Amino acid sequence: LAFVDLDGFKQVNDSHGHAVGDELLIRLAKRMKNCLRETDTVARLGGDEFAVLMTDMAATNDYLKMLDRLLRALAQPDTIQGHRVEVSASIGVALYPQAKDIDADQLLRQADHVMYEAKLAGKNRYHVFDLDRETELRGHHEHAERVQVALEQDEFVLYFQPKVNMATGKVVGAEALIRWQHPERGLLMPAAFLPSISRHRLEIDLGRWVLRRALAQMLVWRRAGLCLPVSVNIAGDHLQHPEFVPELESLLTQYKEVDPSQLQLEIVESTALDDVGKVTEVIQRCAALGVTVALDDFGTGYSSLTYLKRLPAHALKMDRSFVEDMLRDPDDLAILDGVMKLAEAFGLNCVAEGVSSIQHGRILLQLGCEVAQGYAIARPMPPAGMAEWVAGWKAPEDWSNIRRLDTAGLELLYAEVEQRSWVSHLVAYLQGVVASPPAPLKESRIARLLDNKGPVRFDSTRSENLRATQRAMQDVALEMIRLRAEEDLHVALARLPEVEARRDEVIAQLRTLSITSTLQ
Repeated sequence: LAFVDLDGFKQVNDSHGHAVGDELLIRLAKRMKNCLRETDTVARLGGDEFAVLMTDMAATNDYLKMLDRLLRALAQPDTIQGHRVEVSASIGVALYPQAKDIDADQLLRQADHVMYEAKLAGKNRYHVFDLDRETELRGHHEHAERVQVALEQDEFVLYFQPKVNMATGKVVGAEALIRWQHPERGLLMPAAFLPSISRHRLEIDLGRWVLRRALAQMLVWRRAGLCLPVSVNIAGDHLQHPEFVPELESLLTQYKEVDPSQLQLEIVESTALDDVGKVTEVIQRCAALGVTVALDDFGTGYSSLTYLKRLPAHALKMDRSFVEDMLRDPDDLAILDGVMKLAEAFGLNCVAEGVSSIQHGRILLQLGCEVAQGYAIARPMPPAGMAEWVAGWKAPEDWSNIRRLDTAGLELLYAEVEQRSWVSHLVAYLQGVVASPPAPLKESRIARLLDNKGPVRFDSTRSENLRATQRAMQDVALEMIRLRAEEDLHVALARLPEVEARRDEVIAQLRTLSITSTLQ
């Protein structure tokens, strides 16, 4: 069932009179009949609205071809009484039968509903009613209403995750993170409620609440002797709202004891790309107030260097997905290395998210990134616990005296990560997760280095030791692959500890070389 509403028909009536409009309706009705089969029905509901009933389709999607014909036919210009007239149509479509019982009136309402969606989307198109989507939208609406109640009843709280300089051990700030203290479901993470209000006015209301609460907490800490910079996540619609900067200025005036330079706004990279000119202007106006801006989740928005050059940001926050996987994925390690060099070239600070282990911190320091946050440092905490945590914080000893790697040391680090990646690929192949086995180790980065095709030079003893260990690792791996081919996966995986032991031996030798290279 198609609900057809003409686009621009009122202008025809207003400009040329009802006689021309009536004649146009007659001609358009004939065009629609010519597009349809004898078994189909077209009826005028009233005004410039029509219903089209198409039945007994030979194939499920045949009606789509008929809709395309209708749109083309209705959009053809015509001449009536010497006047050139041209309209188009917005069409809503409902299908029958459906999973649940539905009567004719309900079917017509469905088609009418999505016809308006087609009109709002730009006209001269059709939209098909999707019951699952409508159910989801209703659920989102109900959830948004509950979020509104939570905001009114002050059920939201802020947690704070510290940021530290891993090289010096100094606490350099904290990120404000919203939580919902739900009366029945307990403490909810942002993923449980923020997606349901994305692009909704509540997203802006909640953003205002976070900014106000963060500044209020900064004032409490300051009066207690803790001067701690805080970063706040800002949604794209909130940042580009006409009142954002005036409201921010008003808040800073209310909390004038808080130094504006201690507040940083975090915006996701994709937001900055929506309207670079407008976002740039907003960032500049914030900078005039003393507030800095960081690009969050950097590396996921596919921004060009031109955009990065134009955006007057203060820092880049590297997306946690790259940080978490850099220990076993050479590509993620390369992305991080590239982002850090990019930040350095543009004079921006670099912050790493998702530092979940001491090893993550060690490698970041070797790459040249000093500021980080993550579970290896601290989990997000209520504001009342921050002062005690700051007083007791001490950086792990493994992070002391780590220098940034030179070219040779960086090459060896890539080789180390490549070894982990190779073994992970082997296991994935044996388990059927990927279709092909890992590339032969003779094609690896270490093999190229051993052939003196890189910045690292090995003496003969170290070279032979590495070759022998790699050969032993690959021999066991080939045997595991053979066993898997014979459908004996359990026996094949039982030999995994042997491969991992050889891998760890290779990594230990590479780390020794890396330290030597760095000190030289």
